[in-house]
Parts: sequence; structure tokens; C-alpha cells
Amino acid sequence: MKNLGITIVGIIALGGLLWWAGGIGSGGEDVVAKQGLHWHPTLTIYSDEIKQDIPANVGLVGGHYPMHTHVEDVADGVLHLEFGETVRTEDLLLTNFFDIWGKDIATAFGALIEMRVNGEVVGDYTSYIIAENDVIELFYSSGE
Repeated sequence: MKNLGITIVGIIALGGLLWWAGGIGSGGEDVVAKQGLHWHPTLTIYSDEIKQDIPANVGLVGGHYPMHTHVEDVADGVLHLEFGETVRTEDLLLTNFFDIWGKDIATAFGALIEMRVNGEVVGDYTSYIIAENDVIELFYSSGE
């Protein structure tokens, strides 16, 4: 009877260990989605209070990036986030879109002076992680 109890405890412990080990590398706190996502946040850019155009097909010419723009809705500032597999928080950084676009977010249209997301001021644009349906506004000053 004593051996049966030890065996059961051993099986439970082994099962727990395997469950814990299975969690390593299979996700973690930085995983946003395990089977991809398809989001449409919007981005509006102002320089000296004048709305700036975001080109169509950013991220689609010369390759197909999971962050991109389309012809039909770029005038509305729609960004397409179309990831097919595991998505981590670092994949959703706003700065990634600017990198794909070939621009530095800090100086793309002058000096970045303010960022708002859903109407709230965000202090650190360099680590901002885009969320589904975000309304992002960037305000630049040319210094003139």
C-alpha cells in the first residue's frame, strides 16, 4: 500500500513537471496570439497640425510584411496587422511599422512631440505595443 502511494505521488509530480516544462517556450507572457491575428488599428499623423498622407502598400512592395497598408483604406489611416502564426508583443511595436516604411518614428515628419492612443497621451512611443482597434495619433513639429 505504501508503494502504491509513492507511485501515485511520483506520477502526479512527473505530470506536473511535464505540464510545467510544456509551458516553457510554448507561450509565456509575451505571446499575444498563438494562431495569428488580423487587426485594423488606425494611424493619423500630423505635422504642424497638417494631416500627413501614409502611402498605400507600405509593407507590400518588395515583400509582404505582416504590418502593411492597402490602397482602399489608407486614406482612413488603416493599418493591417495580419500575422499567421505566433505573435509576440515585440511584433506589435508601432516602431516596427515605421521601420518597414523606412522612417524613424521620432523624426519622420519633424520632431515627434506627442502621441495619443484612443485619446490618451502615451509617453513612450518607442515601446508602444499596438492593440486591436487602436486609434493612434502622432503629432510632429517641423520647428518652423
